Amino acid sequence: MATIDLKNKRARFEFELMDDYLAGIVLTGTEIKSLRNGKGSISESFCVLINGELFIRNMFIDEYEQGTYNNHLPKRDRKLLLNRTELNKLEKKLKDKGLTIVPTVAFLNEKNLIKVKIHLARGKKLHDKRESLKDKDTKREMDRAMKR
Repeated sequence: MATIDLKNKRARFEFELMDDYLAGIVLTGTEIKSLRNGKGSISESFCVLINGELFIRNMFIDEYEQGTYNNHLPKRDRKLLLNRTELNKLEKKLKDKGLTIVPTVAFLNEKNLIKVKIHLARGKKLHDKRESLKDKDTKREMDRAMKR
């Protein structure tokens, strides 16, 4: 059985990640089969609250090759499953200016259910991005020096 491990690598660079939550996701049969074949991406996706429910937008899941007319739309909104208390907490925090919800990882858990790790995040300014690039470079230089 294939393992699913979709990562949003740009999220750590573009956003300052704060609180994290683990959410289930509502998928159809062809979406799950396509994800198990490794045909998905969460790199451009984000989450929105609509009528007290959390949805993930722009999550790309390619159409299943053997899917017939029952095939799914590749970029439709998909519902995320969280507890009511977690949803209320997110709704309160989203009212702060500049906060958003970003998915970072989608994976298959031990019960063969697809889970999405989401983070409450604040967008970084340009100087913050430069700072994280400098930190990354200095860490790389120190690692090189230690190996010599």
